[in-house]
Amino acid sequence: MLATLGSITAPLFVFGIVVFIHELGHFLAAKIVGVYAPIFSLGWGRRLVGFKRGETDYRLSMFPLGGFVRMASREDEAMAGIEGGGHMDLDAGAREERLADEKKAAGALWDEQAMVPFGPQPVPRERWLESQPILARLFIMSAGVIANILLAIVVSSGVYVGYGRSYVPAVVDSVVTGGPAAQAGLLAGDTIVRVDGVEIRAWAEVLDRVSAVTSGSIAVEVGRASGRASFTLEPTVADGVNPTTGAPRKVGRIGIAVRNAVVREEVGVGEAVVAGVETTWRMATSVVDVLKGLFSREVAMSNLGGPIEIARTSVAAAKGGAEMLWSLIAFLSLNIAIVNLVPIPVLDGGQMLVTIAEGIKGQALSMRTREWLARIGVFSVLLLIVLVTFNDIKRLVM
Repeated sequence: MLATLGSITAPLFVFGIVVFIHELGHFLAAKIVGVYAPIFSLGWGRRLVGFKRGETDYRLSMFPLGGFVRMASREDEAMAGIEGGGHMDLDAGAREERLADEKKAAGALWDEQAMVPFGPQPVPRERWLESQPILARLFIMSAGVIANILLAIVVSSGVYVGYGRSYVPAVVDSVVTGGPAAQAGLLAGDTIVRVDGVEIRAWAEVLDRVSAVTSGSIAVEVGRASGRASFTLEPTVADGVNPTTGAPRKVGRIGIAVRNAVVREEVGVGEAVVAGVETTWRMATSVVDVLKGLFSREVAMSNLGGPIEIARTSVAAAKGGAEMLWSLIAFLSLNIAIVNLVPIPVLDGGQMLVTIAEGIKGQALSMRTREWLARIGVFSVLLLIVLVTFNDIKRLVM
């Protein structure tokens, strides 16, 4: 099943569920606040199937990639125009023609007593997004990010429940002749239990602590058949890269290779939730570090991946098993959450910034200002899409 998923639908499944959850967050927040949200769609394009419950049409659309929520807005002519905007500026014949078009588009969902787009009734002004208090609007705009963060925590916790906690024990497989470990007396088969007095269990912990030492010495305690032994080593300095940002850096090395044996341990639900939150926090920190690195130019723009890279990684994850696939979903969900907080006008962070600015100003920004902000936002996003797609294509051909 996973092989089939990996070769056919893995990219749609991974990206689709992450974006769908993001939009679901916006939708639920809108319903809680009272904003009219007539359409919640899984996918984009023409409606394929669905059902209408209450005032909302829950639908599956032609292109099952992500989803969207339609909310009542003063800027939506079909929503607000009947109440004094575009529709009222039309003559009677034009209004009838427009109403006929809307009725045809709604099809079987048309109801003479319903509000647009499923009926001729206007949407009350108090149901518009812009009519809500500033805190309510910020809640709606941030709800997608919150939903993605919760998805990352739930999925990460679920992975721990289903597959346990996996790690590579800090067991020395071999030592490099003449290296710091060999000179100090470490042997193959030793288990590293402490580094600079800190309890060690996994090889990743040893690597993190040793890599950070580029001058001076470290104290290493190992367990062996004859008991415990302590050593003082002076790491050599080598060229490496930051595992998060990919930026070059100097790292410490002691000249040992780890025994490649993965250990899994079961964890309870409570411990899994704690581990899921900790994993989500580490992932969030790494994403923020990359963004900071982009602005400081420590991270090259060529390191960014786009839709092709996401598709390639999704296929690889699906082939690697459900654990890898769900872990990728958690990581991508957190990426989308954090990137959406970047203050670009068309992203959630930019919309929140505009809403705060309007709250401080005491009135909505002018239409001209909003148009320019939207243009800047769209241009920025399109530029980013072109850049990451170029990076993806370059990786494929090189």
